[in-house]
Amino acid sequence: MKKLKNLFLVLVTGITLSSCGYNSMVEKDEQIAQQWAQVENQYQRRSDLIPNLVNTVKGYADFEKSTLTAVVEARAKATSVQVNANDLNPESIKKFQAAQGELTGALSRLLVSVERYPDLKANQSFLELQAQLEGAENRISTERKRFNDAVGDYNSYIRKFPRNLYASAFDFEKKGYFEADKGSEKAPSVNFN
Repeated sequence: MKKLKNLFLVLVTGITLSSCGYNSMVEKDEQIAQQWAQVENQYQRRSDLIPNLVNTVKGYADFEKSTLTAVVEARAKATSVQVNANDLNPESIKKFQAAQGELTGALSRLLVSVERYPDLKANQSFLELQAQLEGAENRISTERKRFNDAVGDYNSYIRKFPRNLYASAFDFEKKGYFEADKGSEKAPSVNFN
């Protein structure tokens, strides 16, 4: 009789949890973790290209050393900021995004300064690395969008009634989004004077 009672309790608990959307919440949470791994993977790919780019540019003796140093330092900082998939709150994402933004800025300054070096601009290795970096940036953008889509799906799912009651009881909390960098909503001004 006691075994039957325990079996009934397990069945009722299982049915209750599955009907409350618990399993769906777990799946959506895992989807976010998986998508976050893809975001990190693409940032890592970009980071892995940087030493080759720096070494290619370093071969040009009169190239600005401070620009190269800024890229190397920004890369070191960006790779040191890690965010655990279980800690995807707005603050941790902003910290990660800020470090990656510094690296993006340093790379942009490097690529702009290359314009003063026609031999470097014509170097096949440099051109290939530049194309790979451009591809990496596109992949990062795509994965960030997919991550935000997964976060939006999860956040709206756990906030709808009655799932919001179960979500809070089981510690399913809202996740943070990647947001556009400050000032990116303004188009840059171009002046050909």
